[in-house]
Amino acid sequence: MMLIPAHHSRDIERKPQYLQPEKCVPPPRPGPKGTMWFIRDGCGIACAIVTWFLVLYAEFVVLFVMLIPSRDYVYSVLNGIVFNLLAFLALASHCRAMLTDPGAVPKGNATKEFIESLQLKPGQVVYKCPKCCSIKPDRAHHCSVCKRCIRKMDHHCPWVNNCVGESNQKYFVLFTMYIALVSLHALIMVGFHFLHCFEEDWTKCSSFSPPTTVILLILLCFEGLLFLIFTAVMFGTQVHSICTDETGIEQLKKEERRWAKKTKWMNMKAVFGHPFSLGWASPFATPDQGKADPYQYVV
Repeated sequence: MMLIPAHHSRDIERKPQYLQPEKCVPPPRPGPKGTMWFIRDGCGIACAIVTWFLVLYAEFVVLFVMLIPSRDYVYSVLNGIVFNLLAFLALASHCRAMLTDPGAVPKGNATKEFIESLQLKPGQVVYKCPKCCSIKPDRAHHCSVCKRCIRKMDHHCPWVNNCVGESNQKYFVLFTMYIALVSLHALIMVGFHFLHCFEEDWTKCSSFSPPTTVILLILLCFEGLLFLIFTAVMFGTQVHSICTDETGIEQLKKEERRWAKKTKWMNMKAVFGHPFSLGWASPFATPDQGKADPYQYVV
């Protein structure tokens, strides 16, 4: 499928007849305050369940195959605390990335009354999304899965069953980071456990039979290696995207840069919050991104 150049699509949107506000129905009433954001997509829900299952499988193997049967209590306690902490932070980040509004534009607000209320000056341009009938801020893109326009949309990730956008990119970055760390930790423990079992009697290094132990460890090894490579690459891609202040979609479409260029540190603070603190590493700390204008219509 050929991608339409960004400048061409923008030219189409500049045409006065493209807006057609009379064809837009009034926007739906907002849900109750505090309504949870959740995308009802079968593929995304299945991927999210698989993600949790794989993390819990790793938890089972690490605890019941490697740590609990170990006679070295200091080794077991220390590695158990580190592994469980990383796994908890990874799953918490996954939940925040999945259940946080990524920056959805109000749906159906491209009505004649709303456009008139903007009090646009001569020469000012507004963009309308024909799919969700909303006024599009600059750098917003429509997601066919979420069925909404998302501000600074990077991509739609089925593994978190949500778009990665302006308001939840921090949680997605933390999710990839903690999954990579927990995978690396699991691989290191698997390596040490194999060495220990080769030196000792296999029947004494696990509460399971030797064949079962080997199968469980090999499966964990494959899972950890696959997750480590995938999430480490994704983490690096996201950090690069944040530092350059260019989303994945903007890079793919080679969109013309129309926004002010900032330093890498300012771009990081725009995603993780002001000022720098330990909250950057916490999925429970909501970043203070300042009061940005969600409707940047003017070109």
